Amino acid sequence: MAENNDILTQMLEVAEQDKKMSDKQRKIVAAAIELFAERGFAATSTSEIAKRAGVAEGTIFRHYKTKKDLLTSITVPIMIDSVAPFLARTFVAEVFEQEYPDFRAFLTELVQNRFDFVRENSQVIKIYMQELLYHDEMREQFSKVFMVHVKGQFDRVIGFFKERGEINDMPNSTIMRALITNIVGFLMTRFMIMPKADWDDDAEIERTVTYILNGIS
Repeated sequence: MAENNDILTQMLEVAEQDKKMSDKQRKIVAAAIELFAERGFAATSTSEIAKRAGVAEGTIFRHYKTKKDLLTSITVPIMIDSVAPFLARTFVAEVFEQEYPDFRAFLTELVQNRFDFVRENSQVIKIYMQELLYHDEMREQFSKVFMVHVKGQFDRVIGFFKERGEINDMPNSTIMRALITNIVGFLMTRFMIMPKADWDDDAEIERTVTYILNGIS
């Protein structure tokens, strides 16, 4: 099951609670987040943001020099301060803190959980994927969140199934890399590179699980 509160909801809540923003800034940020999520960054104009926020377009440019500055002001601090840690903790609770009869069951739940999450948040995730290429601070925070909230859980689950003989005795880092690379590659292809292809999602998830298992077990 995917997170009960998606990225957009979390971003809006953080923006609304930011005491450093004026009321107009909060309205601008909320409108921008909604439109970026609905239409994507490139397809959203500042005039559309202003209309939804109920402000003059010039008001946006008094606070943010460009639409890119507006995007950066939203994505970097909100993701670093609040959203990423919340999502990591929720992900751990939903996937890693459950019991599974075998490694295939765990892997299937892992892929399905991330599939549901990306399906519900695909537009916002596209924004973040673009921003990760340009912001060292955001990449460092993603790495920190993974190391603090997720890596230890991966190590624990991998060690458990290694002891049961269901996974080859390779370094945990190698197994994690295989899992992450294949799952992220599948999700990026499904939702960002070829979203309009004729997908059989259930079958593709099963094939992804089988493909990974054949490599590490």
